[in-house]
Amino acid sequence: MANGLKLTAVEDVFPVAGTFTISRGSRTEIRVVTVTLSDGAHEGRGECVPYARYGETVDGVIDTILGTAKDLENGLDRLALQTRLPGGAARNALDCAFWDLEAKRAGKPVWQIAGLAAPRSIETAFTLSLGAPESMREAAAKNAHRPLLKVKLGTDDDLGRIEAVRSGAPDARIIVDANEGWTVEQYQALAPTLVRLGVALVEQPLPAGQDDALSRIERVLPICADESCHDRASLAKLAGKYDAINIKLDKTGGLTEALLMRDAAVAAGFDIMVGCMLGTSLAMAPAFLVAQGASFADLDGPLLLAADREPPIRYDGSIMHAPEPALWG
Repeated sequence: MANGLKLTAVEDVFPVAGTFTISRGSRTEIRVVTVTLSDGAHEGRGECVPYARYGETVDGVIDTILGTAKDLENGLDRLALQTRLPGGAARNALDCAFWDLEAKRAGKPVWQIAGLAAPRSIETAFTLSLGAPESMREAAAKNAHRPLLKVKLGTDDDLGRIEAVRSGAPDARIIVDANEGWTVEQYQALAPTLVRLGVALVEQPLPAGQDDALSRIERVLPICADESCHDRASLAKLAGKYDAINIKLDKTGGLTEALLMRDAAVAAGFDIMVGCMLGTSLAMAPAFLVAQGASFADLDGPLLLAADREPPIRYDGSIMHAPEPALWG
């Protein structure tokens, strides 16, 4: 092999702590793809979460990743990968494995290789799964000590759910995620009351591709683009519609694009949220670097699982610490 790299891509399954529900459905486990790049002396890993919303499957993502094996034999590197594969889960896992391998080879952390400042611990949101108002109130009360709660919405009784959450956690800041489940009329009806209840932000209220109306209304509750926002090429069409963007590595196609997108979005005047799919500490580790200085971090994936990678990222309540090099980076 030109660069001596051996590629593996396998499915790993991790149990969810209980059941995690959003407006699109529920799950009791997550299926992720783990990629390993090895040169015989050093090994780099990355994780992705294939997402059906974007037409991805575990088998399809693994096939895409393994389809790069010959290119790796012929010297494909991380920079060439950016044009070899489109953004999405497959490129994310490979990109993050490249970064990890570079760090292991250099004996330096990824943040140094990327020219970033030394990362500091951050505060992450904690997500409350969608449920009946009373069960969401109970979940909020159980997590009322957390400074920032993220609430899954997208139903016909979202106001009742937020009122229940606020009752259970009277002091927490709240952000809500409608998962494309509202109309513009619902946003206009709900937004003033949500602001009064202390909600700071709503993610993706309207379906992606059907959000032009957001540029013609008063956004009394700031709006964050999620499904409408994938990479730097997405930013131009978001101007005037959204106040913030949610950067997820499974959408950008890896840390490389995510860092570039963050800088471009800040320059364009957007607030930054860094989010995740429901993944393990291996997926959170590179996102932790992107979340430095972000207005909102939503990297609680491991907190919602019943089992995690070893060594896991350490969380003290909602404070997320830097990953150990043995995990990634």
